[in-house]
Amino acid sequence: MVPFTMEETSSEQNPELSVMLYRGRLQLLSGDAIYSWDDLYRNFLLAFDQLKIDERPIQDVLVLGLGLGSIPYMLEKVFHRDYHYTAIEWDETISELAARYTLSRLSSPIDILTADAEVFVQVTEENYDLVIVDIFEDELTPPQFETEKFLQDCDLLLRPGGLLMFNRLHGGDDSIRLVTERFYERKFRQVYPGAKYIDTEGNWILYYEKPSVET
Repeated sequence: MVPFTMEETSSEQNPELSVMLYRGRLQLLSGDAIYSWDDLYRNFLLAFDQLKIDERPIQDVLVLGLGLGSIPYMLEKVFHRDYHYTAIEWDETISELAARYTLSRLSSPIDILTADAEVFVQVTEENYDLVIVDIFEDELTPPQFETEKFLQDCDLLLRPGGLLMFNRLHGGDDSIRLVTERFYERKFRQVYPGAKYIDTEGNWILYYEKPSVET
């Protein structure tokens, strides 16, 4: 039960990266921040379960911020879903770690692109049934992913009936909680009327279900 270091490395974007084996799962750390932890990446595990992800008609998934690949890992291994993934990761070193340690254990098709997620959502012509935003620098969401423009670009990628999920820190000191609550009320719900959130006791998973087109 003692954490075991599998690999330590660094990149231009993350000066400290560690792959740990802890409680039988692979964990990616950047400094003190946990970027992935197989099916123990609790925030999304709880949210996927509450949103009954395995009952939704999902085929194509966009993951903005891959980490070590906990999201496709959970969806395949825990929820037994076989989706096609497009994963956007800014840090090429993290992409390589994910491919080596996690994605090699999966059968789901996963296309990894080393790219800026802000630019990708502006230029891609693809559409998705599920869009997940899981982008952090240490414990904070970079400001370019908090703009109305970014949220609107994500909305354009969602197919009718699609689901968008946005992971935000909501723990620690009061200032962090206040920033997330203001973002939710003043930005997220303005772009996505009817949006809600799931409190995972440390994070909020903001989510929006795009209306289906009536036939």
